[in-house]
Amino acid sequence: MPENKGAAGTEQVLTLDCPERPGIVHAVSGFLLEHGGDILDIKQFGDRRHGHFFMRVHFVVPAEASVAKLRQSFEPLALDHGMNWKLDEHGAKRRVLVMVSKFGHCLNDLLFRARTGELPVEIVAVVSNHLDHQRLVEWHGIPFFHIPVNPDTKPQAEAKLLDLVDRFEVELVVLARYMQVLSDSLATRMEGRVINIHHSFLPSFKGAKPYHQAYEKGVKTVGATAHYVNAELDEGPIIAQQVMEVDHTYGPEDLVAAGRDTECKALSNAVKWHCEGRVILHGSRTVVLR
Repeated sequence: MPENKGAAGTEQVLTLDCPERPGIVHAVSGFLLEHGGDILDIKQFGDRRHGHFFMRVHFVVPAEASVAKLRQSFEPLALDHGMNWKLDEHGAKRRVLVMVSKFGHCLNDLLFRARTGELPVEIVAVVSNHLDHQRLVEWHGIPFFHIPVNPDTKPQAEAKLLDLVDRFEVELVVLARYMQVLSDSLATRMEGRVINIHHSFLPSFKGAKPYHQAYEKGVKTVGATAHYVNAELDEGPIIAQQVMEVDHTYGPEDLVAAGRDTECKALSNAVKWHCEGRVILHGSRTVVLR
């Protein structure tokens, strides 16, 4: 990825996590100072319960500085502290592939936010097991791929998906109400690179028409959960959630409409925070440094 160098310098984002110990912030800030870095924003969290530390630093270095050399120079410090870390250009657009079935509200929302620059993403392809949204996607000038799925063709369908991930150099896959379960092998291979959205009634209202089930039970809130995909169905590490209060005046269709809004917002937040380097995956949980 080319370095974004302007008159004021090159803006970068350093994200890291490591075992907790005194002096981490001092070591990182001292390193950046030594290399001409100016910190613009810093977020950190020390998890005392698990003895782990998380940090995100947005900084600028002089325009003539080499980010490749900065990376190389940081390696010994990272090794000394046992850090998992990455250094990315601030504001760089991530290459995203969206998957969708028949419900198009999340897809439409992502397309709009990407088009207006609200999300730091380039949607490079859309994959669906139906043809419903082909014209919408192609209107946006994005390649659309129809990959039907049934139990007999699932391995071949996932092979085609992985081929597209490689061909388009995809950094993140977003399941925007894609109503097919990814295989355990695919979920494991793409760990930390696939985000899903679902309503937050689980596990109470499973299966078809969850909002109608919720209406019959007189629920007082609806919501949505965006999470990383893993081998546990709809139980991956949570990134973002949205909740909306409702009352007895809401019919089933009103609950569906409210649910659509929460799904769109939770998913767009999760995609935005992931692509901005704000989400650190740690076991079954995430730390979101907003």
